[in-house]
Formats: sequence, structure tokens, C-alpha cells
Amino acid sequence: MDSEQRLLLRIHNGERGAQKELYLRLAGAAMAVAMRMVADEEAARDVLQEAFVKILSHVDDFDYRGEGSLRAWALRVVSNEAVTWLKRRKRLQALYVDREPESIDVAAEEPDVGRVPMEVLQRMIESLPDGYRTVFCLYVFDHLSHKEIARQLGIRENSSASQFLRAKRQLGKMINDYKRRQI
Repeated sequence: MDSEQRLLLRIHNGERGAQKELYLRLAGAAMAVAMRMVADEEAARDVLQEAFVKILSHVDDFDYRGEGSLRAWALRVVSNEAVTWLKRRKRLQALYVDREPESIDVAAEEPDVGRVPMEVLQRMIESLPDGYRTVFCLYVFDHLSHKEIARQLGIRENSSASQFLRAKRQLGKMINDYKRRQI
């Protein structure tokens, strides 16, 4: 029996401490997702709290599909809660511009992130404007299509693609600037 499956069984059986263990296992990764999405520590803590209320309230409804599926489901709940938090604060409404996606310059090289420390890259992502960061995170980390992102955020698919391209461009500039400073 997988580790997650055993933990779920303990939760289903009402074992004391099993919910706390789930929280302790996932809190770090969940906080990273929340910070990546809302880029404010206090807000991320609020998102994390709301997400874990939902996770623990609905864990009995979760359909286990193998090791890692509980973690993936829980982190998706955190991501969705972050989007809800942004929407409630109406921070997303004015952030998206309905334009056709800009063409990508295929000659432009994508920056090499291999030598950029993860914590630096995380800060770069967090510094993106809300609209760019939200679409970027949903596309890159949650693996949503632009159609799915548009539906989730209530924007046009073209807006999602445009925001993603702008986010990539801005991140690329930050990465290149960082690498130049390291020389």
C-alpha cells in the first residue's frame, strides 16, 4: 500500500493526527504554490488556510489514483484557492487585455535557467504583475491550456496567451539581467 494511500486510510478511519500529518507533508509545497500565485506572504497564508479547510473537508471525496495523486490534488486546490483569492479582491479584472497574442520571435533564445538558484527564480516569478504571474503559473505549473485558463479566470483565450507571452518575455529579461550581474 502506498504512503499516501495509508495516510488516506488513517484519515478515513478518523485516526488522531492523520490530518495534521497530511498538513505537515504538504504545507511547504502548498505555501510555495500560494506564494507563486499571490506573491504576498500574508495573502499566501490566507490562501493556504482556506485551501486546507477545503482539502480536509473534501478529502473523503478524493479519488485515490496512485502515489502522488493526493499531493497533486491538494496542490490544485491551493492553486484554485489562490485564483479565487485574486478574483475576490478584483485584482484580476483589469489585468487582462483582450488582444491577439503577440508573435514569438523564434530567433530569440530562451534564457538558460540552469544556473539561476530556485529561490531567485521564485522571487522573479513573484515579482511579475498579477495577471502575468497568474497565467504563467497556471500554464507552466498547473499544466492548464489557454482555453482552460480563460475559462477559470473569465477571460478570453487570446488574453491568456498574450499574458503568458508577456510573462515569458519579462522573466527572460530578468533572468538575463541576473546572469549579467553574476559575471
